[in-house]
Amino acid sequence: MSEPVNSLAAEIIEFERIHAMTDNQVAFGSQLSVERVHDIKSQSDLATDEEASLLRRFMQAKH
Repeated sequence: MSEPVNSLAAEIIEFERIHAMTDNQVAFGSQLSVERVHDIKSQSDLATDEEASLLRRFMQAKH
């Protein structure tokens, strides 16, 4: 059985779906590397507090 999607990963997935954005675009906008965005989204690694803040700030600015 797979683990449930964490809240930030779910937020990124939904944001990308709504705005038709790629991991590359989210990485550029949030000033993180595309590898970090992908790792956070795929839950292979957890975001630091600073990374989560950068991602959420970018996503909120696009709404």
